[in-house]
Amino acid sequence: MYEALPYIVVMQLVLTLVLAVLMFGLARQVGVLHERVAPMGAMTSDRGPEVGELAPTLSAATLAGDPVAVGGPSSRGRSRLLLFVSPACPVCKKLLPIACSFANAERIDVLLVGDGDVAEQRAMVQRHALEGLPYINSPQVGMAFHVGKLPYAILLDAQGVIRAKGLVNNREHLESLLIAEESGFGTIQAYLAARNRAAPQAAPPGAPVRQAHETHPT
Repeated sequence: MYEALPYIVVMQLVLTLVLAVLMFGLARQVGVLHERVAPMGAMTSDRGPEVGELAPTLSAATLAGDPVAVGGPSSRGRSRLLLFVSPACPVCKKLLPIACSFANAERIDVLLVGDGDVAEQRAMVQRHALEGLPYINSPQVGMAFHVGKLPYAILLDAQGVIRAKGLVNNREHLESLLIAEESGFGTIQAYLAARNRAAPQAAPPGAPVRQAHETHPT
């Protein structure tokens, strides 16, 4: 038994080295995939007011009866997120608690917009404890922005300009709207495309390196 002990130690050492090499290769591949795969942002729609345009200005009232101005300059000087939802939308119900947390964390004003039976809208507000967020039930708002699918979000800056918009299914999609606003691009995909175009093209392996030669007038 003692004679076989050195061989066992050597085998364990070899296995450990092999596992270390495999882990290094796996970590490298994960890094490559992370660079190649772009983060998924909110899917935008080609219909309705475009990013960079002033949002339509409409007057509405919340379910509590308070008047609300949709569009135009913000009285609080903050960005506003119009979130179009429905009690019949399962994804909307999952997104609502995330939207509440998102509003507090990012310090933006969230306006929930519905279109349907008022009693069902009120029941959803109570069920998800949305009393802290203004909620309007207005088909005119959805038609003004050409909203066809839910949940849909539109981000307005403090002056009422549309900075980003798109379908949102999770917190990552909501955050992509803010990234689009901060970068000056309407979508996170447009930002990544512009960044890739601006990146210098690497020379292929083995390609000769051209050097600039100074010329003198004769």
